[in-house]
Amino acid sequence: MKLVPLLSILLAFVACTSATAQNVEMLMSDHNVRLAIERLKAAEPETIAEQIKIAEIPAPTFREERRAEYIKERFSDIGLKNVRIDKAGNVIGERPGTDASGTLVLAAHLDTVFPEGTDVKVRREGQLLVGPGIGDDARGLAVMLAVIRALNETRIETKQTIVFVADTGEEGLGNLRGVGHLVSEEMKGRISNFIALDASGYDLVTREIGSNRYRVTFNGPGGHSYFEFGRPSAIHALGRAIEKISRFAVPKDPRTTYNVGRIEGGTTVNSIAQTASMEVDLRSVSAAELSAIDAKFKLAVQSALEEENASRTDGARLTVETKLIGERPVGKQAPDAPLIQTILAADKALGIPTNITASSTDSGMPQRFGIPSVTIGSGGIWKGMHSVGESFDTTDSYRGTQRVLAAVLSIAGIK
Repeated sequence: MKLVPLLSILLAFVACTSATAQNVEMLMSDHNVRLAIERLKAAEPETIAEQIKIAEIPAPTFREERRAEYIKERFSDIGLKNVRIDKAGNVIGERPGTDASGTLVLAAHLDTVFPEGTDVKVRREGQLLVGPGIGDDARGLAVMLAVIRALNETRIETKQTIVFVADTGEEGLGNLRGVGHLVSEEMKGRISNFIALDASGYDLVTREIGSNRYRVTFNGPGGHSYFEFGRPSAIHALGRAIEKISRFAVPKDPRTTYNVGRIEGGTTVNSIAQTASMEVDLRSVSAAELSAIDAKFKLAVQSALEEENASRTDGARLTVETKLIGERPVGKQAPDAPLIQTILAADKALGIPTNITASSTDSGMPQRFGIPSVTIGSGGIWKGMHSVGESFDTTDSYRGTQRVLAAVLSIAGIK
């Protein structure tokens, strides 16, 4: 009795997938679309030069202003409408569609993980570009600009309006603030689909890794290491907590991780520490597992506090503050979601081998608001992300630029 409905669902899925593929193939046979795709290959050296220029403009999280001003100028120069910087520092430009069928957002983030003062000069080593942020996300920003130029040069009109966004606060404790503002305030209720350009090669991010980030601070009276020996130490309590966290057992599937990324505290070698703190990152592709490790983490911190206090004899006591400093949502797009199927069909039409994966990116925030969203790679191969030795292999990177254009047009449609 259950086979008939299941068979009907499978047949409907196959029919939908086939129709999507046919629509994409028809679009890709359009003369202007083919012309735009060919031009992107020829223009790839220009795209790479733009990528290098963007990477060499410092843009630490919360200090993206210089890069934002540059992108704003570029948006205006290449003819986008209503170019502006919103309250969150996002740079926004619009390319109006021919009807009211929807609005597609194409986004890439402005910020990098590197602090002010980092040498961001890019060097070439044959086909390799090496420099902080050369891939993450100078590549996404450069490809976005290349796509706009290709659309304008071939005079392609899309049915849907396309809004191009260079957003802030994607990295670290930026907590996706730029896209969060975009979907909840700046463009609330307007977005039909969202694509972020922030992945290597031909990645298609369909699952968003959720994370909870905490700053834990132990506080106590401190004192002289000899004369007040016996008082509880904030550093000793911190060490107890870290040791407990290091022994967490976590599942490989769904993948769940933990990390103590920063520690600080104490004053001198001969002082009992008055204060000590750590920053902790908890992640999972499963909301249930993220909640479970979150609970274990809080229990470990409390247990460390109690053990340190109980082990000391003079009656002084430590306290602890656990503060949430970052939170990113778990997200997932179903394999049969129209957005996913359309991008897969566009990749197939170009002969691109799609790599479906999970990550923590801007597209997690639109998913929280029920907006179909994914993150895709825009060609080349990234290595050493978030390190000063980050590299980008430009071999056949034009195929990624073409991929983004094909995905955009397959979703937005053409007149």
